[in-house]
Amino acid sequence: MRLVDIDDVRAAAERISGRVVRTPLLPCPWADGELWLKPESLQPTGAFKLRGATNALALLPAEARAAGVVTHSSGNHGQALAYAARAAGVPCVVVTPEGAPEVKIEAMRRFGAELVTVPAREREEAAARVVAERGMVLVPPFDHRDVIAGQGTVGLEIAADLADVAVLLVPVGGGGLASGVTAAVSALSPRTRVIGVEPELAGDAAESIAAGRRIWWPPDRTRRTMADGLRVSLSDLTFAHLSARLDGVVTVTEDEIRSAMGRLAREARLVAEPSGAVAAAAYLAGRTPPGRTVAVVSGGNVDPEVLARTVRSA
Repeated sequence: MRLVDIDDVRAAAERISGRVVRTPLLPCPWADGELWLKPESLQPTGAFKLRGATNALALLPAEARAAGVVTHSSGNHGQALAYAARAAGVPCVVVTPEGAPEVKIEAMRRFGAELVTVPAREREEAAARVVAERGMVLVPPFDHRDVIAGQGTVGLEIAADLADVAVLLVPVGGGGLASGVTAAVSALSPRTRVIGVEPELAGDAAESIAAGRRIWWPPDRTRRTMADGLRVSLSDLTFAHLSARLDGVVTVTEDEIRSAMGRLAREARLVAEPSGAVAAAAYLAGRTPPGRTVAVVSGGNVDPEVLARTVRSA
């Protein structure tokens, strides 16, 4: 299996230039002077997913784009693909699992997606049915080389913007972001340790890396975490990337996620959804190696009531 490499990521960066926000790196003097944040929550769709969706859509042949695209997503990738598809005049269907956050459902509809809601276990099967019945093209949320290359532009920007990064913390759900980031950083800043972060209650990546084989956690198990964007497990493709390049995986508790959301809101003035706060949570909880650190805030699509409760209680 050929892994996505730095040339793939650089080509993706050229394709998506002007279509996504080149997010800044924000220093955090309120921490200890060693932490910077990469706020992908500032993307037009509120998450890093716009990078991969835009790159994958740009690479589709004209005939395939005319047929339309379909994906399965709890929200952030669905929003990203719907947004990119609308800009290109391409029909978009998103298969969403039951229980997906309403704030993300509303955003997908607002960006023009047609939604199909199914039980979480049936999301991939339902998307495959849409492909078979309607001739649309599947653009999965992470199990796709072009999506991974697009997400890797996050790492490309970090390497360009901050020298001597010791540790880079990346949320891990399906593993597309971490796969892309490691493709870029391993080539451009090989001394930087890239650490994946996931909730304890959806810790399949940590278990898989430790075991040396991909271990799948069912939706009934991962749904316990508030980090809805990280409830999916690795694919064979993303496991291959992470097992080859990732320097480790740490997990965080639900209380640590809530605390990080509160601190990001109060002290960094950033809205982070639970999935977007896990990398910062790992740093703030002291679960990561020392040194100059960048934590990716992967998304900010959180229900306002959930955010308000979290900020008050954290």
